[in-house]
Amino acid sequence: MNIEKQIELDTIKEMWAACALTDQAKETIRDFSICLSERELKRQLQETTDARELIEKLGTPPLQNISEIKEILLSAEKGACLTPCQLERVETVLAAVKRLNDYLQKGKVYFNSLSYYDENLDPVPELREEICSKIRNGAVDDYASKELSQIRNRITACEEQMKQKAEQIMRSCKDSMADHYYTLRNGRICLPVKKEFKRRIPGSVIGQSATGSTLFIVPSGVEKYEEELQMLKISEENEVYRILYTLSAVVLASAPVLNRNLAMMEKLDFIFSKGKLSIDMEAVEPVIHAERTITLTGARHPLMDKTTAVPLQFDLGGTVHGIVITGPNTGGKTAAIKTVMLNCMMAQCGLHVTCRKAELCMNRSYLCDIGDGQNLSENLSTFSAHITNVLEVLREADKDSFVILDELGSGTDPTEGMGIAVAILEELQKSGALFLVTTHYPEVKEYADRTDHIVNARMAFDKETLTPTYQMVIGEAGESCAFYIADRLGMPNDMLRAAVRAAYGEDAAAACTFQTPERSIVKRNAPGIVKMNAGKNPAALAAMYHIGDSVMVYPDQTIGIVCAPVNEKGVLRVQLPNKKIWINHKRVKLHVAAAELYPEDYDFSILFETAANRKKRHDMQRKYTDCVIECES
Repeated sequence: MNIEKQIELDTIKEMWAACALTDQAKETIRDFSICLSERELKRQLQETTDARELIEKLGTPPLQNISEIKEILLSAEKGACLTPCQLERVETVLAAVKRLNDYLQKGKVYFNSLSYYDENLDPVPELREEICSKIRNGAVDDYASKELSQIRNRITACEEQMKQKAEQIMRSCKDSMADHYYTLRNGRICLPVKKEFKRRIPGSVIGQSATGSTLFIVPSGVEKYEEELQMLKISEENEVYRILYTLSAVVLASAPVLNRNLAMMEKLDFIFSKGKLSIDMEAVEPVIHAERTITLTGARHPLMDKTTAVPLQFDLGGTVHGIVITGPNTGGKTAAIKTVMLNCMMAQCGLHVTCRKAELCMNRSYLCDIGDGQNLSENLSTFSAHITNVLEVLREADKDSFVILDELGSGTDPTEGMGIAVAILEELQKSGALFLVTTHYPEVKEYADRTDHIVNARMAFDKETLTPTYQMVIGEAGESCAFYIADRLGMPNDMLRAAVRAAYGEDAAAACTFQTPERSIVKRNAPGIVKMNAGKNPAALAAMYHIGDSVMVYPDQTIGIVCAPVNEKGVLRVQLPNKKIWINHKRVKLHVAAAELYPEDYDFSILFETAANRKKRHDMQRKYTDCVIECES
């Protein structure tokens, strides 16, 4: 079982990690587990308190993400030449170390123990000064060395001479130029010369315009300066690399100190993140003691809205090893037990707790079963998952454990569930663990009443407003209030008596009284179900009209004669004075039946076929013929 997820400690850790700046501190927070050393835990809690005090008095500490600097130091250790940007990053971190050192020293006036961490921070001022004197704006500064300064001055002078030479040639041959200014092509100064005058300007052609009318020529007078400039650039590059390698060596020599600074900054980031979280949650430092007791005053769930959460008063331990909590659904039972365990686990992680006051013992293990543990992949029902979790809890529970079980024995037959719940409580008693359980079973409440070291508690319920107050009252058994709520919400008295009779017997039903007068359920008028007509079967449709029937066709009220009966689609064929039509039977009404108009063996082809077709049909019946009968469309 994932206890941190069930209790929501994982969410608290994410909030905690969000207060940290360095990647290492965030990773440490997410992997952090409860502390089992009392001395170490008290030290961690004091650190949290000191961190909060410094933040409240001096503001947020000047920490920053330093993950990149580790890669830079690793490159230096491998013998790489650090770039100017990497060296500037080293200087930035050293400046941050200096600011953090100053921040901690200010805290010494408050006798804050965290302030003395400044002794473990070394800003390495000589390294920072060395970098600042040679690197500026992401490049090696002109004055990083005397030789580099001279080389760059010569480069500037050479470039100026090249420009002056190019301008001189353009002035002397301006009729040959396609433009008034020289240009740069591939980093070389060249003149835009008209194609027809290319022989007037000695030099190298390095390109032409899109139309081909202009050639770009590097004059011979400029080329000699290019060679000198190229040599100066090589000298500059060599000097820059010499300076960078020198600085990289200095950084490498200071790597042990820098790594200690980084480790200390990550540690302080971890500590100050606890202080930030304490401020955000308005939490307090708990008192840790050796006795197996848990006392919370004004406790609230740290993930609930501070303005609406109802403070919880809680006391467990000493002669009381377990509490059985009862009360109506949505009364806050589950939230209450999670609040207690979450605050205990936070304290044992060195965090402050969301209470006005807290006195807590340390626990070797935290065990719980909360919520619907249905697992479809393992074919476990709610009850099976519940029992599986509970058995795991019982296997691990001992005198140094803290256990919470929600809805003990639920998810099965109430009688059997009650028996299982009592058996689980007995086993928890034997283990010596501190425990909280919630239940609805009255027999479990009775068991708690008559058993030493177990007490009942209830979540208070306001019967006037029918709302829970979310207050835990220890020492009193609760009730579900189901009959009371049903009565207040209007359930008829006869139904309530039947419910009480089924639950508690005839005597209880006769003795029960109701808040509201006798009433019954009044049925509401509601629209009925409208069923679809089944429709007539094909045989019934075919029998509606017969060939030869005289019918009235609507809406024109024209008289026609049926020449084909109704088919399965409800359509029949009618002969009108000048045409035959297919029409739905609902638009036809019987006028005179065929039996009243024609003899029994009357040949209706006389009415519906042409004389030519009738003759051809007669011939086909007597002998073979290749004639074709014309069909109507």
